[in-house]
Amino acid sequence: MIPSNPYLSARLSGALLSATSDASSAASKDLGALPQWDLTDLYASIDAPEVKADLAEGIEKSKAFETANKGKLADFAKSDVASLVAAIKAYEELEDSLGKLISFAGLAYAGATTDPKVQKFYGDVQEQITVASSHLLFFTLEMNRIEDADIDAALANPDLAYYRPWLEDLRKDKPYQLEDRVEQLFHEKSITGRAAWNRLFDETMASLRFEVEGVTGTLPLESTLNLLQDVDPTKRAKAAEALNKTFTENLSLFTLVTNTLAKDKEISDRWRKFSDIADSRHLGNRVEREVVDAMVASVRESYPRLSHRYYAMKARWLGMEKMNFWDRNAPLPKADGRVIPWNEAKDTVLTAYAGFSPEMAEIAERFFDRNWIDAPARQGKAPGAFAHPTVPSAHPYVLVNYLGKTRDVMTLAHELGHGVHQVLAGENGPLMAPTPLTLAETASVFGEMLTFQSLLKKAETPQQRKIMLASKAEDMLNTVVRQIAFYTFERQVHTERREGELTSERLGQIWLDVQKESLGPSIEMNPGYENFWTYIPHFIHSPFYVYAYAFGDCLVNSLYAVYQDAEEGFQEKYFDLLKAGGTKHHSELLAPFGLDASDPEFWKKGLSVIEAIIDELEELEAAE
Repeated sequence: MIPSNPYLSARLSGALLSATSDASSAASKDLGALPQWDLTDLYASIDAPEVKADLAEGIEKSKAFETANKGKLADFAKSDVASLVAAIKAYEELEDSLGKLISFAGLAYAGATTDPKVQKFYGDVQEQITVASSHLLFFTLEMNRIEDADIDAALANPDLAYYRPWLEDLRKDKPYQLEDRVEQLFHEKSITGRAAWNRLFDETMASLRFEVEGVTGTLPLESTLNLLQDVDPTKRAKAAEALNKTFTENLSLFTLVTNTLAKDKEISDRWRKFSDIADSRHLGNRVEREVVDAMVASVRESYPRLSHRYYAMKARWLGMEKMNFWDRNAPLPKADGRVIPWNEAKDTVLTAYAGFSPEMAEIAERFFDRNWIDAPARQGKAPGAFAHPTVPSAHPYVLVNYLGKTRDVMTLAHELGHGVHQVLAGENGPLMAPTPLTLAETASVFGEMLTFQSLLKKAETPQQRKIMLASKAEDMLNTVVRQIAFYTFERQVHTERREGELTSERLGQIWLDVQKESLGPSIEMNPGYENFWTYIPHFIHSPFYVYAYAFGDCLVNSLYAVYQDAEEGFQEKYFDLLKAGGTKHHSELLAPFGLDASDPEFWKKGLSVIEAIIDELEELEAAE
């Protein structure tokens, strides 16, 4: 995972939404040629002299920017608005140039996380970017100290008015910002604090190896997780045993990382006077706590109608009274287990996108044609999948670990949804392109929905339709129910951490409690499952990120219902939503569709789409 990026979609195996294997996997020969991304649009290599030169230039320009503007912004706002606009533009250019450097380093690191040379490069670039950005830190702090009346008057200047969304967004942080030197200390020590613990987690996970009985040699994390989707129940059980063994061997490390980062967050929240443990995330997502609470309450209330009912049905399909936890993502009987070649996955997604909008398909096709995708699973590569926007002056990149399963095709559709969004939002520039996570996940989930509906139309028999619907139901439960369970787990962990450290046993008990609540009585929480919280990367990198998936899925369900009603001009309105980037609040963006996320009924409507799929599955089961 690449830390601290507002666009990053990290679909790692917390939800088993994607799965990887070694590049040497026996299945790889059936996938066809898999693309690897070409990072030369950023820099030729990690050794390129331009990297060192641009880092040095970035530091010098940042120092010069500080000298030229620090302590002067309030006067600019009152009497020299042109200079204020020039300062914002210079700041924006620095954000782009420094962002290009850290994006390149982060992508190189994601592609080879266990390579010592790349590890050093990533660490060195992080340190240099921290040095440069420490000279820019004053800018937003000082902007927020300008009197509201002066800013309002200055906005009469049309050049400054262009940045109104950024300025208004910036003001929302004002109540939580600290004195400059404290902010400076927090910023500079982050490289040896949170960022260091994040990196320790990443490199530990990438280096873990698992011994699965019956499998020759050792496997990395996600190829072991992949066996939990194997058709053979014995292989699934052996994989779960191997996962628990290695997680247990590293349990003290993961417990220390979790306790340390939870305490780090508590210190920051306390200094900034956030009243709730998730308020900093809500602020970053530009979503009100009440909206999130309404969504969470609606999802948790729906557990019996959704996940409990579905998993009871799946247990019957598998001929079990209760499924073991390792059977949750088992393939259904008679499911098509063939390996889907890469070119077929590409055509599937692009065809689905084109059915909605030729422009959407054209943008997505650039990722294939211009080597903006890294697809092969290989030793040392970051697990899971993400879309990284880099900077507006360049273009996004997508990482997947493609193994040829239907879920991998859906993951590709998901990440390309982000990619299209990032291309369109990039027109707003470095300051206003970043989209809050809640709305960023809307584009990705909508891409998945388009692809699913395209595939569903091709189902020729009730059995094929049942398998397709079941697969979608599982994905939606993973995206909504499972992610809200993760959010519930995090809330309890961070709440209890305020009273002292949590033991491994206590963390495991909290995990089991939320899993039992969310998954229901048809799944057995076998011994060992209490340690499966250890590998969820969102808990480490982005506390409380996970609810954005549920937000996006429920929102898309409602959005897709509007689309199915064939409302005139839907595609145009949807592209306007994507192009807005971070310039509009979710209420503004959803209003043209007649949707209101602050209404509890909105969430119930979104959840009813999942419920309707489960209803149809029960009807198909009864008809067999």
